[in-house]
Amino acid sequence: MPNTAGRSRSPGTGIPPGPRLPASVQTVLYSRYRHRLFPLLRRRYGDAFALRLTAPPRHMVVICDPDDIRQVFAASPEVAHAGKGNGIMGPALGMRSILLADGDEHRRARRLLVPAFSGAALRGYEALVADLARAEVVRWPRTTAFPVHRRMQAVTLEVILQVVFGVTDAAKLAALRPLVRTIADIGPVTLLGLPFHALRRVDPWRRYARAQRELHELLQAEIVERRREGDLTERVDVLSHLLRATADEEDGFTDEELRDQMVTLLLAGHETTATALAWSLHDLARDPAELRTAQQAADLGDDAHLTAVVRESLRLKPVVHEIARQLTEPLDIGGRQLPAGITVLPAIGLVHADAAHHPTPDRFHPDRFLSGQPAANTWIPFGGGVRRCLGAGFALMEATIVLREVLRHHHLAPDRPRRERQRAHNVTLVPARGSRLVVSAR
Repeated sequence: MPNTAGRSRSPGTGIPPGPRLPASVQTVLYSRYRHRLFPLLRRRYGDAFALRLTAPPRHMVVICDPDDIRQVFAASPEVAHAGKGNGIMGPALGMRSILLADGDEHRRARRLLVPAFSGAALRGYEALVADLARAEVVRWPRTTAFPVHRRMQAVTLEVILQVVFGVTDAAKLAALRPLVRTIADIGPVTLLGLPFHALRRVDPWRRYARAQRELHELLQAEIVERRREGDLTERVDVLSHLLRATADEEDGFTDEELRDQMVTLLLAGHETTATALAWSLHDLARDPAELRTAQQAADLGDDAHLTAVVRESLRLKPVVHEIARQLTEPLDIGGRQLPAGITVLPAIGLVHADAAHHPTPDRFHPDRFLSGQPAANTWIPFGGGVRRCLGAGFALMEATIVLREVLRHHHLAPDRPRRERQRAHNVTLVPARGSRLVVSAR
């Protein structure tokens, strides 16, 4: 049934109500249990509620009405800053990352990145993604339960290294893999402590900072070598696309900016796609009818259906539960005048689970994405507006191809009927047990 308690639209002024718990307690609950906390708070306070955090200190307003979300996405980028909202990630991403940029700096970075994710560019990546996926899935153990999330992390890691970074040399790959795993697996404690240089003298911050330095050095060497070899026009990887854009534009990326964009693509595209795939396989394994339909689609090359499977899993189990925008000026949202300095969080998870927008929201039903498109701002796993994720098309392409290869080779079964719960892992929500499956040959 629709959540009628969450339909309160009474206008007001200022910050909406929220829990009175100490900010330190709210910080812990938000960091570890927001996917459980938000539904409870929505039932108590309605479509908008406030939170107070201590790390970093800030007031946040969570919203889940599509009209309110539209107002945030349509707001001037000068007013609703995504870069400031993502500021906590700066020490991990690099301070020149597009995710931290606002205003003219963001528009420039986006213009330089767009060609690497165009339709033509995506088609150039497909064959290598398929080869990497096939090489991975044929090695899976048969008749023994294993956490498929780890195997999805392995294949998306190879896609990052070979399709995004463009590295295929065996020695270079061997050097990069452990560094990339360390960078991608940053935990909240490490992330919060990175800005404090004194902490970098002890683990885990020392270990992470060392991996950062080594990865930056290897990426810089790759950039220099790629330019020297002079075969950029023949290469189809993302880094080569960006190097061509840098050479062709007067205001192209510096090497430092290019490095930060590559690390951003690593952190934004590795764990998120792996988790989306793990949930897709988790849901298919527990629904024999949907599994048969998806296997038929894989055999026939019906990528539209496989993409619908991925989109439905992203709706049912969004990998990222909310998006952040920090207001630089007062902004009216849902009849409330929110003050400057507030961080507004469009709550992806709440919107996706709302029966008013997605009938029978707890049901895994990929056909809902084949019979028509969801209403605006009711399916937002990649954000929206001018800050919608540039890699959305790449992520869906990659996930569709990997899913196709898995389903062509394997039959899937869960190791237990009960569905796995979500658990917070850094900024993502992953299967609590890694989506343990048993596979057998088709």
